Amino acid sequence: MKQVPLVGPFNHAQVEQVHAAALKVLAETGVFVDSKTALDLLAAHGAMIDLEHRLAKLPEALIDRAVRAAPEQFHLYDAEGQPAELIGGDAVHFDPGSCAVRILDDDGVTARDSMAADLDQVVRLTDALPHLGTQSTAIVCHDAPNEIADTYRLYAILRASKKPIVTGAFSVQGLHDMKDVLAAASGGEAALAAKPRAVFDVCPSPPLKFANLAAHNIIDGARAGLPIEFVSMPMPGAASPATIAGSVVQHTAETLAGVVLTECAQEGAKVVWGGAPVVFDMRYGTTPLSAVEAAMIGMASAQMGKYYGLPTHTYAALSDSKLVDAQAGAETALSGLMAAMAGVNIISGAGLIDFVNTVSLAKLVIDNDICGQIFRVLRGIEVTPETLAVDVIHEAGPGGHFLSLSHTRRWYRKEVDLPSAAFDRRDRRGWQEAGGLDTYAQARAIARDILAKHPGTPPAPGVMDQIDRAMREVAARNRVAGRLPLGPN
Repeated sequence: MKQVPLVGPFNHAQVEQVHAAALKVLAETGVFVDSKTALDLLAAHGAMIDLEHRLAKLPEALIDRAVRAAPEQFHLYDAEGQPAELIGGDAVHFDPGSCAVRILDDDGVTARDSMAADLDQVVRLTDALPHLGTQSTAIVCHDAPNEIADTYRLYAILRASKKPIVTGAFSVQGLHDMKDVLAAASGGEAALAAKPRAVFDVCPSPPLKFANLAAHNIIDGARAGLPIEFVSMPMPGAASPATIAGSVVQHTAETLAGVVLTECAQEGAKVVWGGAPVVFDMRYGTTPLSAVEAAMIGMASAQMGKYYGLPTHTYAALSDSKLVDAQAGAETALSGLMAAMAGVNIISGAGLIDFVNTVSLAKLVIDNDICGQIFRVLRGIEVTPETLAVDVIHEAGPGGHFLSLSHTRRWYRKEVDLPSAAFDRRDRRGWQEAGGLDTYAQARAIARDILAKHPGTPPAPGVMDQIDRAMREVAARNRVAGRLPLGPN
């Protein structure tokens, strides 16, 4: 086991207590697994199985073997087969969250059902934003056939961006269809396994339950070489204990069970210790993901993942506001910074509002700037003889200035993060002369300009032909050929 990071709500002794409590839960309470295939697999590796009640109890030795078998880190690759992101250690990456069902219109108020053309805009905008290193299957395409809804979102990304992807399947067959399309983009199944382009989310159902879909996505994904990201969803007081510590224990138990099933399916399979913690607001019956307690659970869960030496993920840098307003900015910045300071590797949520139901293009622009400022915080303050600048202070002298010095020219852009015009830093006169736009209007204008000029980063023509061919085969297999809003038809 690894020493926990310094930034987080638990000290090392408390992490050990959570670990011991999770082991007790898994050994004595167990997890419900709605798949005989998965239960048989767990039994073959030493789990205690009650087939009648579909219950698996996991001994400590089995858990320890699984944790030790999982890689501490791995790379996600871009469309050109180059390592794009290191997933592990304290590396931090941001991406839009997944599965929103609405898009916020330009008026900043109206939210409507999202379509494939909207996802194309999200993908192209994310492709151009430098601080969002990963794409995600961000929104549901209501005009795409339900039978291939998961695969079609993936296709929409592959046709317009070379960045790695966070995604997930909606069905057992969906994972196989998505694998086929990814393999076509990667040069075959072996190449995809060797250089994974995407991480696949799998969600346990709290408390302590793996549905048939989740169990088979874990097994099939692991055997195909696809990294599996567990997105446990503790909800204190409703779907997990009302105490934060108890919710982290349940999250730990659920995620350890997922790691065990993955490593039983394929020893050495890549996993990510993820989560989407929420708070249950009993006043309104809502589940805010950006509540400070949810962010604390995310930090604590990351500490547990790092304790086991595994890559980490959480939902943060998002808001539960219905508008891109002051609440959205405060919640996004606070939760994003908390997750980043905890060293979470994959932080999902940029662009999201309204309990992850709605994506805003303007908020993606704003959040890219917030992520840039967070990266600046993470970079810290460099202390060397040159940065201490004693000679430079002497050169300027009392009452002097630094504007014309070569040291200033050399260091200014290295030291200062300069956000886009969405974060207005002009004086009032300059701001008024430029139109006096608020942050939302500035960000909306930036998004429009990017989309007008940036077609995305499509794959090479020959590769695109292979992706189109694979997508047509998936559509034909599912009997929806000719019904794809962005093609290929």
